[in-house]
Amino acid sequence: MMKTKITLNYPVTTEGVEVDTIYLRRPRAKDLKKMEDSKGGDITKSIDLIADLAELAPSAIEDLDAGDFQKVNEVVAGFLGQR
Repeated sequence: MMKTKITLNYPVTTEGVEVDTIYLRRPRAKDLKKMEDSKGGDITKSIDLIADLAELAPSAIEDLDAGDFQKVNEVVAGFLGQR
């Protein structure tokens, strides 16, 4: 499965490992269903979806710099045709 590579401007450390690149797989319908069914606001839902697509813990996504988070969100929006 092809993944989209996103280089972070501000790396984060998760589980003792520095992460400077995130690889996102394209979402499947089941990912969108899980997001729809989850609790929380839009940002919480986005964090959970991105964590699933990147195969990272939600806490790692929560630690992203706001600019990097926005960049990752734009890639996800592009997957969904929302650009």
